[in-house]
This record gives sequence, C-alpha cells and structure tokens, in this order.
Amino acid sequence: MEKVFDRLANELLEVNGSLTYLQARTWVEMFWEDFQATYAKAGRSFQGNETGEKIVSMWIKQHGPHLNEKLLESPKYQKKLKTRRYH
Repeated sequence: MEKVFDRLANELLEVNGSLTYLQARTWVEMFWEDFQATYAKAGRSFQGNETGEKIVSMWIKQHGPHLNEKLLESPKYQKKLKTRRYH
C-alpha cells in the first residue's frame, strides 16, 4: 500500500502544487478511507486495491486542483485534518 499511496500523493502534487508531500499524502489517505467507507455502507464487498486506486485517482483529478478552496470548507474534512499531523 505504501507504493500506491506514494504514487497517488505524487499524482495529487502534479495537479495541486500548493500542497506539501505530507499534505498530499494525508489527502490520499483520507480519500482512501472514504472510498472504503462508502463501499462498506453500500454493502459492497471490497473490490481490491486496484479499484481503490482508480477511484482515488479519479477523485484527485476531479477535486485535487481545488482542495484548498472547496473541500476545506467541508466540516467532515476540517475535522479529519485537525486530528492528523501533517503540517
């Protein structure tokens, strides 16, 4: 998983240069957790790391350039970011 998270963090850095590597890594881990939680809530079985990587990559392309503006407004992400040490 370390290589997958590293690859996704670097992908995020490509679309949002205002993040540090640690910030990008934190966002990737949060996106991954959200993917797993969403699948579990929907009653779906885990589809494997490849599916997780595809979904997180899609979210990075969709939301990555705007993380600072949009997702930081979300109380859910504000709370998660406060409890993580990435600064």
